Amino acid sequence: MKVGDICTRNVVTVPELDDLTAAARLMRKKHIGYLVVVEPNATEGTVMPVGVITDRDIVVRVIARETDARSLRVGDVMTRQPVITREDYSVSVALHYMREIGVRRVPVVNQAGGLVGVLSLDDVLDALAEELMDVASSIRRELKVENAIGP
Repeated sequence: MKVGDICTRNVVTVPELDDLTAAARLMRKKHIGYLVVVEPNATEGTVMPVGVITDRDIVVRVIARETDARSLRVGDVMTRQPVITREDYSVSVALHYMREIGVRRVPVVNQAGGLVGVLSLDDVLDALAEELMDVASSIRRELKVENAIGP
């Protein structure tokens, strides 16, 4: 299974120079806790991930330190040079990277480095659940066939 097959393609992004409070409001509006920080790539006509910011980043790096969030930009708080995965990588390779650095989500890029999605552990669990349902259905179907044939 490839990352591009299961990643979320509808990615919410933010530029590095945006106000931190605007990014927090965007998270609240979209009901998410993760934004990919991007910059345009004029050559490719895409955006490139340059960082990520989470609701936890805002709490730990700003609120807990009693820093005035209104004075900060996204770039002041974001994690720079995030670990990314390519859409053509296997999910197992992506999971290995995610486990090594201890993250639940990673930006997904194409071969040119343009942002195409985000892979989350939720995406992986959904895909695995679907595969397990197929296995269970096969077993149930086999039992039905055996019962129909009789002893």
